[in-house]
Amino acid sequence: MQKATFGAGCFWGIEAAFRKLEGVKSTSVGYMGGHFPNPCYLDVLSRITGHAEVVQVEYDPEQVSYEELLEVFWSIHDPTQLNRQGPDRGEQYRSVIFFHTQQQEEAARKSKRKLANSGKFACEIVTQIQPASTYYLADESHQQYWEARCKSVRA
Repeated sequence: MQKATFGAGCFWGIEAAFRKLEGVKSTSVGYMGGHFPNPCYLDVLSRITGHAEVVQVEYDPEQVSYEELLEVFWSIHDPTQLNRQGPDRGEQYRSVIFFHTQQQEEAARKSKRKLANSGKFACEIVTQIQPASTYYLADESHQQYWEARCKSVRA
C-alpha cells in the first residue's frame, strides 16, 4: 500500500471522488501543510493555522497508479483558483499536492507541466507541490461525509 495526499477545496467532495476508484483501499480527511499543532476544524476554518483541507488516500499501486490518482485530482477542481474553490475561500481550500516520495514529486510536477501546456486553462495553474508533513485527522463527523449524508437523506 502507498499513500497520496491532495488538497482541492472542501475535503468532503474530494474524498468521495477518490473513494470511487478501484484500487483505493481507504481514505480519510484531515489537515496538512500548516504551522499550528493539532488543529480542529474550527481552527482551520478560522484561517490561523496555515493548513489545507486534504484527503489522504491509501491505494494499491498494482490496481491504480499514482498518475491515475493525479488525473482524478486535476479533474475534480479548478487548479487555477488561488486559495479557493467555488464559493469556498481561504488558504485551507488551496490546490495542493503533498508528495510522500521523490517519485510522487516527479510525477506531480510532470503532470502539472503537461496540464499547463495542454491549453485547457487560460489562467496559470496555481497548484502547490510540497513535501508531505504532519497529517492531522479531522474528527469523525467529517469522515466519508457525503456517503453518510446521502444515506441519511435516503432513509
